[in-house]
Amino acid sequence: MYNHVLFPTDGSEAADAALDHAVDHARQYDAVLHVLFVAQDDFGPSGLVHGDHDDIEQSDMVGEHDAGQSSGMTNEEPERLGAIAEHGETVVADVADTVGDDVTVETAVRSGNAYERILDYADEEGADLVVMGTHGRTGVDRYLLGSVTEKVVRTADVPVLTVRAKES
Repeated sequence: MYNHVLFPTDGSEAADAALDHAVDHARQYDAVLHVLFVAQDDFGPSGLVHGDHDDIEQSDMVGEHDAGQSSGMTNEEPERLGAIAEHGETVVADVADTVGDDVTVETAVRSGNAYERILDYADEEGADLVVMGTHGRTGVDRYLLGSVTEKVVRTADVPVLTVRAKES
């Protein structure tokens, strides 16, 4: 039923909550598990980056705006985007190591708008299923922050399995 399972991750707990589901589906259907990290190139209020340059952090693929984010008025974006992409390489490698050898894993890091790159990658690789984590935000939080997962669910041509992160 599934030949290619796409697991977009930002390294967050929400994404980690979905990993077991992605691996189980890939294992059950002997499918390739594609692990994708998107280094978002929008550093505005809905961008991914917060913190200082030495402490790149992502959160649920949408992030939160704070004073540490770039205003878009400096030349820091390429440097920060490179640092995020480097972090992404580590994230996808860690996922591949976690999965082990019983599932074929392909990893990729892309840059751009997160939900658009996820959909592009799904089309390029012929993904039959997308498995994503979500924080399950509602109301004003969801409205203000947006949701990459929600946009993928609404616009994907293939089924999207969403897994809500456990509350701590």
